[in-house]
Amino acid sequence: MRERTMGDSDDEKQDPEEKADRKWTEMLQEVRVAQTGAQILFGFLISVVFTPRFTQISPAERALYDITVVLGATATGTLIAPVAFHRFLSGHQMMPELVRYGAKLITLGLVLLGITVGAVLVLLLHVATHSPVAWVVAGTVMLWFAVCWLLLPWIALRRGRGGKLGPST
Repeated sequence: MRERTMGDSDDEKQDPEEKADRKWTEMLQEVRVAQTGAQILFGFLISVVFTPRFTQISPAERALYDITVVLGATATGTLIAPVAFHRFLSGHQMMPELVRYGAKLITLGLVLLGITVGAVLVLLLHVATHSPVAWVVAGTVMLWFAVCWLLLPWIALRRGRGGKLGPST
């Protein structure tokens, strides 16, 4: 390994394995928040079926509940999947591949989590109000997610790279 200098970026002073190790650590820190949120949300969804009021919901609300539970399970499993990947690939000098697949799984997990949150909002607001306004509110929240999770990072990336949107090297 070469000696680090003041002008080196983190990527320039690390070999591919070290760079992948660093990126993996960063990814784990990022995904911990999403994993915890997904698990709590999924736990809430599981507990709902055991409440007395659950038997009083309409068939349409029941279908939405079923879809939401499946979405929650899928989001949770997808966000936890990088850990299983790590267990299988650990010790096989495949850290760059782990980072690549882990990033894709985390992105997919965040999309599924966002959709789950939207479905939960529709379900909760519709059961509480029996109003089609539930869909409008949930849609507005989903738009806000899109702004915070997609648009703002995209704007920051464009400004930070002088308008270039390629992957970092």
